[in-house]
Amino acid sequence: MGGTGQPKDPKAPQTLYRKVAADLRDAIAAGAYGSGARLPAEGALAERYEVSRGTIRQALALLRADGLVTSRRGTRRVVLSDTRVQSFAELTSFARWARSIGEEPGGRTIAVVREPGRPLECEQLRLESEAYVYRVLRLRTLSGRPVMVERAVYPEWVGELVERFPREADSHSTLLEGHGVLFTDADHTIDLAPADTEDAVLLECGVGDALLRERRRSTDSTGTPVEWSDDRYLPGTVAFTVHNSTASTALSRRTSQ
Repeated sequence: MGGTGQPKDPKAPQTLYRKVAADLRDAIAAGAYGSGARLPAEGALAERYEVSRGTIRQALALLRADGLVTSRRGTRRVVLSDTRVQSFAELTSFARWARSIGEEPGGRTIAVVREPGRPLECEQLRLESEAYVYRVLRLRTLSGRPVMVERAVYPEWVGELVERFPREADSHSTLLEGHGVLFTDADHTIDLAPADTEDAVLLECGVGDALLRERRRSTDSTGTPVEWSDDRYLPGTVAFTVHNSTASTALSRRTSQ
């Protein structure tokens, strides 16, 4: 809605606490506070940033939601991780997420192959048995560092577009948006997987090393599957946060009506 209200004060508390959170997040990621270290006390942080303790508490709440610090109020927060965090609360491409945390995303397509789909792939993409799919193998980087091997499977109508993309494109999802293919919803499964020979070469790790695996099925606004992906991350390069609420359960929806 448009309005004629007064412009927001650039030093309003909401702006300040987000700036403080961003500065602390960058410091944690840069290793200023190692895992298990304690952050300065609220009073010290308030003095450093010249803000109120309430603003500091709001900033720390953001870091807590990202899984970076402990949640105990009244004690000095302990750093739980200095790993870059992705949230499932918002479906964001790898490239957009990387830029949001000050990293430069990179991508290199290793192979694009059109083949009959395997049973699980056809099931996830809701295709007929052995329908043709495009399998895409990519290496993803953060500021030049290899962090993830992406194995994406697309139905033919999407894969035909992906096959034409530049091999060094940092974001296929952004390019697909330009063709009207939107990733609007996703189901995620997170577990560990041992690095195979291909993973080891691309990520410069050992065969059998534990990798963080995210399997994801993405659908468009009509619910049509547009991607089935198996992404494998080096440990310590990324973490995921999940927000749950009873407000989203079937029971709470019934009782609130």
